Amino acid sequence: MAVEVILPRVDMDMATGKISKWHVKDGEAVKKGAALFEIETDKAAMEIEAPADGIVRNIIVGEGQSAAVGSAVAYLYAEGEAVSAPQHKAAAVEQKPERIAAAPPTPVPQIASASGGLRATPLARRLARQAGVTLTAVSGSGPHGRIVAEDVRKAGEKPVPRAADDSPAKLYAPGSFDVQPIDGMRRTIAQRLTQSKQTIPHFYLTVTCTLDSLLAVRERLNASAPLDPEKKPLWRLSVNDFIIKAMALALQKVPAANVTWTEDGILRHHASDIGVAVAVEGGLFTPVVRGADTKTLGQISQEMKALAANARAKKLQPADYQGGTAAISNLGMFGIEEFTAIINPPHATILAVGAGIEGFVPVNGQPALRTLMKCTLSCDHRAVDGAVGAELLQAFRRLIEDPVLMLA
Repeated sequence: MAVEVILPRVDMDMATGKISKWHVKDGEAVKKGAALFEIETDKAAMEIEAPADGIVRNIIVGEGQSAAVGSAVAYLYAEGEAVSAPQHKAAAVEQKPERIAAAPPTPVPQIASASGGLRATPLARRLARQAGVTLTAVSGSGPHGRIVAEDVRKAGEKPVPRAADDSPAKLYAPGSFDVQPIDGMRRTIAQRLTQSKQTIPHFYLTVTCTLDSLLAVRERLNASAPLDPEKKPLWRLSVNDFIIKAMALALQKVPAANVTWTEDGILRHHASDIGVAVAVEGGLFTPVVRGADTKTLGQISQEMKALAANARAKKLQPADYQGGTAAISNLGMFGIEEFTAIINPPHATILAVGAGIEGFVPVNGQPALRTLMKCTLSCDHRAVDGAVGAELLQAFRRLIEDPVLMLA
């Protein structure tokens, strides 16, 4: 019996996926576990393995095309087995193929049907409402003509009828601007951060840290870094590596801040898993350094280098960016002195880090030139009160200003 290879869910929020590359051609044999195709989501690109031995036939979704989670992308046949037309392309099929996901099975989104026979996924309906797109004007690419999220996104980039013509574009003269289509990553960022600002009560706390001791310790540690077989340093510490470590240790010192709000109760985390915002073309990712409180600065440096490279190449795995207990957004390398950041759920805090700027501070009644860094902590007031947030920032500043404490 033919095996129907379906598009797997590789991310909790995934409704559609784009096949960026097929590793096999129609008619070629594959072994179970061999790389079958690459799938591209809003966050990552990853290889999907063949779910069984067989000969690849009837590739339905080609390179560069998208499909809904749970829909068929190809079929695997045994040697000599009669090949049937794909089920969604033929009215009748002699044998119903066995459905096997090309990854661990996950639930398929529930399908909603509207009056008049209009079929669309819940996500597609929500996106249509947000974008003001009329679903009756959208062609569905899912099974049996079902409208999926990707159809709505594409429709939003075309001049299709809308529920209301309230676009700011009408305020500008035709030809005075270009329209840049909104890709999946940008929409995901927009939706999540809008939801965060609308549903999470933010408050902000700011401290100024003196960096001179940290910079001196960093220089000494980099000078004594272990070498690889080619006599190159295994790591080179950045200020951000110290910030990650300090935030992780501060959360251990103030466990009331190492939390996540849920309607069923506040989750108190044991480890400090720190998400770090990484800018990529068209948006940003927040890969997570797991158990940063237990790792050395060198380990954090090496791990962040690998995570940042994979983020920019869109090769992060879900385990690289899901979860986390707090986050850091550092714009100091751009010369930004101070800013506030929006909390990225499920985190309850995010630390916005500015540039190290020279300034005078009083020392024994006399002005002294120091390198100063402003840090602003955004807190979810549902889970973290003001005093707890202030205690966390105090613990963080102590570690930054006396970095030897991080080495104990």
